[in-house]
Amino acid sequence: MERARATQIQSLETLTGKRLADLLDTVAAWGPGKHGDHLKRAKETFGLTHGHANFLVHLARERADATAGAVHAEPLDAIYAGAKASLRPLHEALMARLTELGPFEVAPKKAYVSLRRGKQFAMVGPGSRSRLEVGVNHRAAAGTERFEALGPGQMCSHRVHLHSADDVDAELLAFLREAYEAAG
Repeated sequence: MERARATQIQSLETLTGKRLADLLDTVAAWGPGKHGDHLKRAKETFGLTHGHANFLVHLARERADATAGAVHAEPLDAIYAGAKASLRPLHEALMARLTELGPFEVAPKKAYVSLRRGKQFAMVGPGSRSRLEVGVNHRAAAGTERFEALGPGQMCSHRVHLHSADDVDAELLAFLREAYEAAG
């Protein structure tokens, strides 16, 4: 695989007359965007075929992800960066209380944290700059004013918004306990 990758990189440099680092810098300068948009732009800018342009865009994304990973070694640092940083203490307060449920896996994703037993029972992440969103998988429960029932096809069956540590109360923990036990 490494040999094939090296061959593709050499081919990119030969076709464009540019070093790989320069190509990646150019793609990075385009800023964040959809893969397809960058693919089209790489074809137009460098005169590449679809395969070569696709490979270049993937390399640029790998480089960007590696750089972001170095900046945000802790996944929660990336989730709660910038304007959402003020929600990190609320996230920590909720997680401290959730340990009362028993053992579960915490799986950070790009924009939220998945909480799993046999299957996912909840997810926690910024809902906006001012509130934490808790998605709960509790299909047997009816929706309430506080625990909004979500429609079919959603990642969770319910959602609740937290604005302060006071919102991490007995009612929320009981609802999450039922979901936790059902995820068994």
